[in-house]
Amino acid sequence: MKKGIAEYQVGDAFDSYMLIKSASKGVASNGKPFLTLILRDATGEIEAKLWDASKEDEQTFVAEQLVKLAGDVNQFRGRLQLKIQSIRPAQLTDGVKAADFVEKAPISPEELMEKLTEFIFEMKNPNLQRITRQFVKQYQEGLLTYPAAVKNHHEYVSGLAHHIVSMLKLAKQLIDLYPDVDQDLLYAGIILHDLGKLKELSSATAPSYTLEGKLIGHIPMMVEEIGAVAKGLGIEGEEVVMLQHMVLSHHGKAEWGSPKPPMIREAEMLHLIDHMDAKMNILNRALKKVNPGEFTERLFAMDQRSFYKPVFTNSYRED
Repeated sequence: MKKGIAEYQVGDAFDSYMLIKSASKGVASNGKPFLTLILRDATGEIEAKLWDASKEDEQTFVAEQLVKLAGDVNQFRGRLQLKIQSIRPAQLTDGVKAADFVEKAPISPEELMEKLTEFIFEMKNPNLQRITRQFVKQYQEGLLTYPAAVKNHHEYVSGLAHHIVSMLKLAKQLIDLYPDVDQDLLYAGIILHDLGKLKELSSATAPSYTLEGKLIGHIPMMVEEIGAVAKGLGIEGEEVVMLQHMVLSHHGKAEWGSPKPPMIREAEMLHLIDHMDAKMNILNRALKKVNPGEFTERLFAMDQRSFYKPVFTNSYRED
C-alpha cells in the first residue's frame, strides 16, 4: 500500500497521483511565469512549484484536477515542498478518482446525520425546531459533504457536519452545568451558524470562495435566509430575531468577522463552543502528525505557536 503525502520526509522521491486543491500564478525574478500548486491526498497536503509554466499549463493544472507527478520532497522555509520533475493530468485508464484523494471526517455521513437528527428531536420549541428542520432538509446533501472551512479547521469532506455535531455534544454537556441556557436556541444556532458556507464555498472536495462568498460572506447570507425561511413557514417574532443574532454574532468580534458581538447569553455560549471546537480540531490533527517529545509545525490559526506533544501521558499515544 502506497504511503500518503503526510508520511513523506525531506529527500524522499515521489511518484504517484495527487489532487490539485488550488493553483495560483506568479512571476519569478527572471520574469518567467510559474504556478504554485497546493496538492492533496487523503492524508494531507503539500505545496509544489511548476516553473516556466505555459499558458496551456495554466489552463490544464487547475483546482480539482487529478494529476500524476514525479519529483522529490524538499524543505522551504520550514515546510515540506515537492520539487516537480514531471506532471500530467490523470487519465481514465489510470483508475483513480478524486474522492480517494480528499481527507474525510472520522465519522460517516450517515452517522453524523443520525446524531444531528437526535439533537433536533430534543428541541421542544416548535418554531425553532421547524426552522432548523427546514434548513437541514433543504441543505442535507451539502451539509453532509462540505468542509467547515477552506483551511485551518475541519477543512475536509463532511467537516461541516462533524463540526456541528461536535459542537452539539459539547453544548449538551454545558447545558447540564448551566441549565438556565435555552437549549433549543443554542442547538438551533449551532446547527445553522455555518450553513451559509454552502453558498460561500465552491465545492466539497477542493473548495474555494464563490463570488457571493467573497463579496457578502456566509454570515450575512445566512441571516437573510433565516428571515426568508421563517417568513415562508409563517413564523415571526422574537425567536427569529434571536436566531438571526446567534448567527450574526458567532465569530465574537468585528475583527473576527462578526457584524455584531454576542449580546444574549446563548450567543456568547455559541461563540465559545465554536471557538473551542475549532481550536481543538486544529490541535488534535497537528499533534497526530508528530511523535511524543516533538513540537508541531507553527500553526497559523493558533497565533503561529508550535505545540509540544508530551512523552509522559498515555492520552497522546496511538491506539
